[in-house]
Amino acid sequence: MSENVTYFFYDLFQYLVNGLAQGSIYALIALGYTMVYGIIKLINFAHGEFYMIGAFIGFYCLVSGMPLWMAFPAAMIGAGLVAVLVEKIVYRPIRHAGRIPALITALGTSLLFQYLGQGVIGADPKAFPSAIAEKTYMLGEVIITRTQIIIMVVTFALMVILYWLVNHTKTGKAMRATSFNMNAAELMGINTNKIISFTFFIGAALAGAAGVLVGMYYNTAEPMMGLIPGLKAFIAAVLGGIGIIPGAVIGGLVLGVAENLVVGFWISTYRDAIAFAILILILLIKPAGILGKNRKEKV
Repeated sequence: MSENVTYFFYDLFQYLVNGLAQGSIYALIALGYTMVYGIIKLINFAHGEFYMIGAFIGFYCLVSGMPLWMAFPAAMIGAGLVAVLVEKIVYRPIRHAGRIPALITALGTSLLFQYLGQGVIGADPKAFPSAIAEKTYMLGEVIITRTQIIIMVVTFALMVILYWLVNHTKTGKAMRATSFNMNAAELMGINTNKIISFTFFIGAALAGAAGVLVGMYYNTAEPMMGLIPGLKAFIAAVLGGIGIIPGAVIGGLVLGVAENLVVGFWISTYRDAIAFAILILILLIKPAGILGKNRKEKV
């Protein structure tokens, strides 16, 4: 094997590692999109702001001297509680008003959090505290950082917990029943309002975890940080099959790898463009997503 080919594969593996770390973040955020859509058919465009809120809760916890093992769950719980309040105050009153009012409300809520964050925190990026001692590991010429390992391990652990929660608990069974038929679930004695609020909490908690991980990875946090990752996570959810939890994971990982391959082997400025190109292609070729099934639906 020639030297050029060898270094090509080293570069390929490096971009794959970077892509899996980035894709893990997209997957965590996309899970919130897909869970909420699966329950009440709402595309919550304010979901990226829960990611931003989680990052800043983690930021202020770490600045105050709280250790990471406490700041991390605090950020998840804080983001989740904000999502529950938003669901009760903003989304619940218009739940039966139709999809267009709900979509407009979600966009308005997203803008509210973005500019409220700029007004309260300030528009300037904040240097995220160093929560762990960074270290790099070499696999041949491939570099893997300790933060990347933490991102992938934590993401995998949270996904395993989510899988167990949805498939092996009474609450998870109630979530699946509500998703399948809300009216029938209510007739069977399930409190669908509580299930919907719990779904918002879990989705936002995962986004909050992603916010802290990204803050550690890029050492920065700012009020507009949820805009682009939120859109890309939505694309990941659509790519995998909106409403399908494993699809959100697959879509996030595929999108993260695709972005990094474009950066490495083509033009770095096309990093964001490739996500929207993938969205267009998936809508043209397989609108239901990778794991989705085509079905007729009256809108």
